[in-house]
Amino acid sequence: MSKTTKWIIGIIAALVFLFGLFVLTLLSWMFSDENDETTTTSGQKIAVVELKEEIISSEEIVRQFKKYRENKSVRAIVFRIESPGGGVAASQEIYEEVKKTCDAGKPVIVSMGSVAASGGYYVSCGATKIVANPGTLTGSIGVISHFLNFESLMKKIGVEETTMKTGKFKDIGSPYRKTTEEEKKYFNFVIDDVYNQFVDAIVEGRGLERKEVLKYADGRVFTGRQAVEYGFVDTLGTMEDAVSIAAELADIHGKPIVVKEVKRKTFIERLIGDAATEVTKIRQEYLQQPVLQYRFTSPN
Repeated sequence: MSKTTKWIIGIIAALVFLFGLFVLTLLSWMFSDENDETTTTSGQKIAVVELKEEIISSEEIVRQFKKYRENKSVRAIVFRIESPGGGVAASQEIYEEVKKTCDAGKPVIVSMGSVAASGGYYVSCGATKIVANPGTLTGSIGVISHFLNFESLMKKIGVEETTMKTGKFKDIGSPYRKTTEEEKKYFNFVIDDVYNQFVDAIVEGRGLERKEVLKYADGRVFTGRQAVEYGFVDTLGTMEDAVSIAAELADIHGKPIVVKEVKRKTFIERLIGDAATEVTKIRQEYLQQPVLQYRFTSPN
């Protein structure tokens, strides 16, 4: 085979590859994630919004709440939570959206799954009522922040780092050096303020005395049954019970029609299975973690 023929075959192969990539991209776009809502023309609807992961971003949950709040055929919302919490700001944004929905006259009933702790509890506090299973893990009221430190490793491999900054706190939490005692004191001051914001949300949302909240706001988790006893949860029950309570508060007679968004997988996700999802989780876990978190850290 001549060199010219090899070049022609190579070019054709490259073109075929590019065409195949184009087709896959086009199919992925055509079958991209769409929010396919299960719905009917009836006006007796209850919408379900699901939070089933660590709270990194508030965008998706906020969008759903806003949509259902503005939909007059939806009479109430059940907020199903399976989350250990996450970022402070994202949790606060979801909490505010839940509260805004209740203030607009549309009941929001939280249904807690196996875990609804820390930020997962924070977002619940703006709801009309909170329903938990007896064995639900909730609470974990507090703030946590992690800083990695590579100083010893860098010395071992002979790598040095130079930082130019305009203020003594500008590189606080840098992984290239140890945190000073002064910096720890300053950052604790910041954490204390964010912690008090959490307590304030519970006092306002749950109608509890601040001193009563502070008895349990030390990072501990408690079961759903304990949470009812302490006043952090209204009642025990299942997801189905939460729907029934929502129907009652929305004055829906008869069996309500439950609607929720269905996430459709893209063509690429179907092709490669769950690998893309796992990559996304890893990226969020190690690269997109907020500095300040309302998060329950469970033992593995």
